Amino acid sequence: MRAPNIPQLRLYQNWLNQTRGLRFDSYDALWRWSVTDLDAFWQSIWDYAGLRSPTPHTAVLADARMPGARWFPGAQVNYAREVLRHVDAAHAAGMPAIVSDNELGEVREMSWPELRRQVASVALTLRSLGVGRGDRVAAYMPNVPETMVAFLACSSIGAIWSVCAPDMGTPAVADRFGQIEPKLLIAVDGVHYGGKPLDRSAVLQALRGQLPSVQKLLLVKTPFAAGEVAHDVEWQQAAGCDAAQVAAFEPEWLPFDHPIWIVYSSGTTGLPKPIVHGQGGIILTMHACGLHNDVGASYGANNFGERYHWYSSTGWVMWNSQLSGLAFGATICIYDGNPAGSKEKPDWSVLWRFVARHKVSFFGAGAAYFTHCMKAGLVARDCGDLSRVRALGSTGSPLPEEVQRWGSQQVLDAGSEAVWWCNISGGTDFCGAFVGGNRELPEVPGQMQCRELGHAVEAWNDRGRPVIGEVGELVCTRPIPSMPLYFWGDQGNARYLSSYFDTYPGVWRHGDWIRIGADGGCIIYGRSDATINRQGLRMGTSEIYNAVESLPEVLDSMVVDLEYLGRQSYMPLFVVLRPGVALDDALRGRLNQAIRSSLSPRFVPDDIFQVAEIPRTLSGKKQELPIKKLLLGQPLDKVVNREAMANPASLDWYVAFAERRL
Repeated sequence: MRAPNIPQLRLYQNWLNQTRGLRFDSYDALWRWSVTDLDAFWQSIWDYAGLRSPTPHTAVLADARMPGARWFPGAQVNYAREVLRHVDAAHAAGMPAIVSDNELGEVREMSWPELRRQVASVALTLRSLGVGRGDRVAAYMPNVPETMVAFLACSSIGAIWSVCAPDMGTPAVADRFGQIEPKLLIAVDGVHYGGKPLDRSAVLQALRGQLPSVQKLLLVKTPFAAGEVAHDVEWQQAAGCDAAQVAAFEPEWLPFDHPIWIVYSSGTTGLPKPIVHGQGGIILTMHACGLHNDVGASYGANNFGERYHWYSSTGWVMWNSQLSGLAFGATICIYDGNPAGSKEKPDWSVLWRFVARHKVSFFGAGAAYFTHCMKAGLVARDCGDLSRVRALGSTGSPLPEEVQRWGSQQVLDAGSEAVWWCNISGGTDFCGAFVGGNRELPEVPGQMQCRELGHAVEAWNDRGRPVIGEVGELVCTRPIPSMPLYFWGDQGNARYLSSYFDTYPGVWRHGDWIRIGADGGCIIYGRSDATINRQGLRMGTSEIYNAVESLPEVLDSMVVDLEYLGRQSYMPLFVVLRPGVALDDALRGRLNQAIRSSLSPRFVPDDIFQVAEIPRTLSGKKQELPIKKLLLGQPLDKVVNREAMANPASLDWYVAFAERRL
């Protein structure tokens, strides 16, 4: 293996010294400057990344309030331009843009010139179908190159992108897309997942019926569909426009705060939140996060390019992170399939063999994935040549210390000379990371190395004061460019304000527990609210209740996710059944299937328990967070006020259950 070159964060600091005369004697000093002088820091990211605009910006941060911060007014950008500017240099270096693989072993490579050609062609097709600036384009697509191309095509013409993965059930997809009224749907008619071909033609028919705003369907045909789906254009036609028109195409210049995409993060009540991010904010924060992830590093004199893989479905924000590798000129390696093989034949070596086969240098996945690999007794050296792996990335939930140590040893045993863990934690909400990595700082297993530049993250105690060395609420006290512009259809910003700013007005409360050490290292301890976070994908409990309580046997239900202090997630479901109905294996199977088909297999509970009542407040709200705290070991009198409950006697069962568990 070739020795790694200078870390991206060090190159940035060298540039600051040379161009700004700024020198910092520690990372902590650099971080404090970045969150104190926001104008100077974010202007430096603009300049260091080489961003260009045909019109000048009149300020960096014109309004520093949260929410409502205004960044770089007057500037114009386009995410697709950030990607396509690498075409000539990366192609000349012999690097492909995208390497894709799937469960059937079908490997495809897309060159940088071909990426540019397909993006232009699909963008021209979208225009011909009536899609223009500000129109929403919904995609029901897996993790394949066509999805990457479709997004870049949308960005090129100023359309607003939104994607759901085909493993999500029809109700969950309709709940998301129905809120944003897409004009066009890009969809696949089938997938191969978990060792099986899965027909999605009936789902597409159902979605067309539930999304009356959709005027056109761009279909990606597969061999897995059982029936024909009525459509307007097929992918091969969309990607095959006239060569002269394609060559003349240029992505549009868009205002800095023009919406780029709508992603979804679920709270504990109501429909999923449709979060709108801006083009410029995503581009800037992406470049800042890229420094911490160290993506774009090359190796030695031979300049073997970065091959970046972060396993994700398209429904998780890490798909967006995987995509960002293109904006750094890296080759992105994507896998479409189940990382655990199939239900009949579990195989946790799938991704490791993929990484070896395609000479991946940066291998990221959810923390739960690495935990499963360790528990399955995986031996990485049996999976192939892993000598190119220089970095492992983890997010989605806290990574236990023993798992990090295990992973490091596995990669070293498999031939890598050195491995660095890039543990990050952030969120779909702002499409970035609050805490992450720095290749020059010491590594402590189970921790993130630092707070990321430009992100004024603190841990606040119950009195709303910052603490060091104690567990507190993760807050961000100053704006960052990728905070949401707004929620789609959110009158008066009511949901936006209640989601992040109701506890501390003007300060972003993220909903995670965090401890920040004296050395700057951070530990995330899981969610501080009742949102369910499974393998990095958040789901509101209300969506699970909709699925479970649709069964006639179920009168009431409650679910909690006991992810805390680095423990593996444990999610029990409690159900109240109709009189005379017992919770047997058949009913358990129907409950699990209801969740699997309506939402995703990720949210199938670990256990199901029949209970007499669900604890509720006087106003009728389910007591999810108090029960979660109780099951994590906190005293009953510290987590709930019986006087504020409609049925305080219901707590007795949960107290006994907590005692048995603990």
